Amino acid sequence: MLRTKFLKFTVLLILPIVSCTHHPPLERVILPIDRLRKEIHSIFEDPSFSNAFWGVVIQSLDTGEMIYKRNENKGFMPASNMKLFTTTSALILLTPEFRYHTNLYYQGDVDSMGILHGDIIIRGSGDPSISARYQSASDKEKKQLKIFRDWAEKLKQAGIKIIDGNVIGDDNYFEDEILGKGWAWDDQSDSYSPQISALSFNDNCMNIAFTASDTIGGIAEYELLPDTRYVTINFNVKTVEEGRDTEIHIDRKRGTNDVEITGSISINREDVMDLFTVENPTLFTATIFKELLLASDIEVKGDALDIDDLGDYSYSKSDSNCLATYISPPLKDIIKTVNKVSQNLYAELLLRTLGARKKGMGDLAHSVQVVHHFLSRIGINPEHLIIADGSGVSRRNLITPMQVITLLRYLYRHPYFPEFYDSLPIAGVDGTIGKQMIGTLAQNNVRAKTGTLGHVRALSGYVKTKDGENIVFSMITNNYIVPTSMAKRIQDLVCERIANFSRK
Repeated sequence: MLRTKFLKFTVLLILPIVSCTHHPPLERVILPIDRLRKEIHSIFEDPSFSNAFWGVVIQSLDTGEMIYKRNENKGFMPASNMKLFTTTSALILLTPEFRYHTNLYYQGDVDSMGILHGDIIIRGSGDPSISARYQSASDKEKKQLKIFRDWAEKLKQAGIKIIDGNVIGDDNYFEDEILGKGWAWDDQSDSYSPQISALSFNDNCMNIAFTASDTIGGIAEYELLPDTRYVTINFNVKTVEEGRDTEIHIDRKRGTNDVEITGSISINREDVMDLFTVENPTLFTATIFKELLLASDIEVKGDALDIDDLGDYSYSKSDSNCLATYISPPLKDIIKTVNKVSQNLYAELLLRTLGARKKGMGDLAHSVQVVHHFLSRIGINPEHLIIADGSGVSRRNLITPMQVITLLRYLYRHPYFPEFYDSLPIAGVDGTIGKQMIGTLAQNNVRAKTGTLGHVRALSGYVKTKDGENIVFSMITNNYIVPTSMAKRIQDLVCERIANFSRK
């Protein structure tokens, strides 16, 4: 017992001696990466988004270091970030040089008088690129209907002067799913919600140009591009005084091509261009081609028809019955349109092309199976995300920021990465971020896909630091109620901060 007490006493004597030994306090060195993390965290703590959710992953592609994470495995509505999954799947599975073929067939015999006793059939394969792509009314003659004009010449070269039958649009390469899953009914007139068809023309939309009248209070004028009788316009747009806002509202009655256009246009405004969707793109395409044939002095005695209205109609698809073929630009160019301008119809057609090519069924269910299989190969569990469409228009899609990063990391090391990288919008240069981050180190540096729906904003892509380090990022916010410009500003600030970052 005495020995134990002595030992305890000895310890008590020693401890004060040790504690009296003085050393200067060690200062913690704050590394640049720690400062970056703190600054990024501070940006995302903006109280304006206190009722919203941010999902973020920022990672170095050179070292693998995880720079910042926030709700990285939570499900978010991605909006058009869904196009990253669609275009990647198409690029890898179809290859960058894949091209669509749209064929013009005839059924029947041509007699010595140049009469085709039968039909003309346009067979679509999902090509989104048959488009006039009007930029202004002055583009009309330059771009309008070039493909169809070429086809009319092919008919003349084949000796066809009169078509005794019909002009038929064949969209049977895809199943009849005219809208994406969960698309809003009240968006059906808007150009970002066009109907889906394996035979598509002009983004399945009508272009319309408005011109103010010469007098205040007068009814403005309009011009349809292309000029067609396929739609019926009820027009009441008035000319208002200089300086007043131009507000034009277009509403296509559901299930029809009856369109009501109202509003006002300032008397000093240049021509205003707009678009609205059409009902039944297949019939639209056939109608436009029939009208062009008539304008090219080829008589058509029958009607423009959708093949679905003909029951068990069949025809020969042999080369001998093929009058002409339109071959699309390569897929690497098509995905530029999808990603740079966030073109929804292109994305939906790409998705269904995967199902048709890989599963023999061009519908959503089989197409999603193809994408799921691809994602499982690259380390993304398809059971942990929801794909409702290919474009991101649907609010039923759910993905996580970490899944986006996994996809972008995979692409970064894939041989097709240059084609994918070239398809992304460039900050301050082009696409959907062409007017953002100008005058910063992020300009002409950030390559990223945007995504915007009501209360949803996403930005995912690549950026280089000041040292040239390659960074991949995904930033998605849901459920905010402030203006979307504030969400964009937060994403821009983060990109600019990363672009300015140096580890030195």
